[in-house]
Amino acid sequence: MAAKDLFHDAVKQALLKDDWIITADPLKIKIEGVKLEIDLAADKVIAAQKAERKIAVEIKSFLNTSAITDFNGALDQFLNYRLALQMSESDRILYLGVPVDTFESLFQ
Repeated sequence: MAAKDLFHDAVKQALLKDDWIITADPLKIKIEGVKLEIDLAADKVIAAQKAERKIAVEIKSFLNTSAITDFNGALDQFLNYRLALQMSESDRILYLGVPVDTFESLFQ
């Protein structure tokens, strides 16, 4: 089992606070003999739409001295996980969970 990122519990608690149900911690997927683990899977029933939303969240702390190195690693992992989800759970949307300062400096 891979080590949890520094912000794993904070992301999990934020999802729970927003009425998401954690369905896997981690979400384990096996595609063509390759085992993958996405940090969290969560479901939420949207009553007004009578529908269920399913998400997976890969959490990255971006703690290395090079944010670009962290970004490249996170992007590579994200793309692999997204492809695996499309093959196994096409109704589950993948998100990348990052610290606010990382989001503001790299993704804005």
